[in-house]
Amino acid sequence: MLGTRTARLPDCRPLLADPDDLTLVFQPIVDLAGATIAGYEALARFPGAAGPDVWFAAAAEAGVAAELEALAIHKALAAVPALPPDTFLTVNVSPHILGSAPVQDALATRPALHRVVVELTEHTPVHDLAALRRQTEELRARGALIALDDAGSGYSGLQQLAVLRPQVVKLDRALVSDADTDPVRVALAEMLGEFAGRIDAWLLAEGIETAAELAAFARLGVPLAQGWLLGRPTPGFAPLAEDVTELVRAQVARARLTDTVAGLVRPVRQHAPDEELPVVPPVVLLGPQGEPTAMLLHDPRTHEVYEAPVSLRVHPTTDVTETLQRALTRPPAVRFDPVLCTDPSGHVLGLLRIEDLASAAPRGR
Repeated sequence: MLGTRTARLPDCRPLLADPDDLTLVFQPIVDLAGATIAGYEALARFPGAAGPDVWFAAAAEAGVAAELEALAIHKALAAVPALPPDTFLTVNVSPHILGSAPVQDALATRPALHRVVVELTEHTPVHDLAALRRQTEELRARGALIALDDAGSGYSGLQQLAVLRPQVVKLDRALVSDADTDPVRVALAEMLGEFAGRIDAWLLAEGIETAAELAAFARLGVPLAQGWLLGRPTPGFAPLAEDVTELVRAQVARARLTDTVAGLVRPVRQHAPDEELPVVPPVVLLGPQGEPTAMLLHDPRTHEVYEAPVSLRVHPTTDVTETLQRALTRPPAVRFDPVLCTDPSGHVLGLLRIEDLASAAPRGR
């Protein structure tokens, strides 16, 4: 039986001798609120008619899975300098080989991983989740974001969600397909979206192929989307097509049946590590990769300036009532601190004050 299966799989070992046989294409990830490209996913392509899944399965059988993934990672990281401004690049990694020497060496070719999203792509059981969490924390320390693919696809995937707390949660394609006609799929997606919000993560609907599916997720307020309707994989970083931009804007405009926080965002000073600290709060303190790390706030009772953690971040399309509810369920010490508003790439857009949210929230909801 093993011999029959091996005969059906391509021999991937020559690829490692001739790396040019593995090429990359890039599929856009769209920020629905802005109808703009937030990032791209790097996808491997191989010679012949067999798809990537077949080639990676062959690599696993040949004992060179880590080497083949490392080659794809190396090529993807080499493309980061060519990214368009304000976009990120998603790089796929199987979690069970993330700690392997070839994959670690490939990730080390770019010491700073700002603008890189490391996407864990399989949900087979990982026997040492503590080790996987340490590995992902090391990547975060270098500026990377962590994404988890196929959320909702099984128990092991939910375990990884709970332990790893990724910054991007990608909905399983089975929940996206025909969501416009299946309220159960919508309910499951909504549940995962609420969970993603609780762990301060972005929800991404992957595999959107119809305008009706796009409309369904626009109504849910899902911030990120990907699929053939929005843009097919191409050899370079292609811009969003004009007709796609118009379609996204139209669907999002129709979906805005409730007020969002976009109109409540207040500007805020931002302090980079190498700049002189402003003396008048509020101030958002930025880390070495431009990520928000804390806020300087003013206590109206004691008139003292204090440093507070970033306890909640939301997208500008988030519903006012939802944001207020999430803010008021924070721990008492930070419950009334401002909420940070950021775009999908993590850039700070401004602050939301609790009093503004309370005034804008519809009564009786």
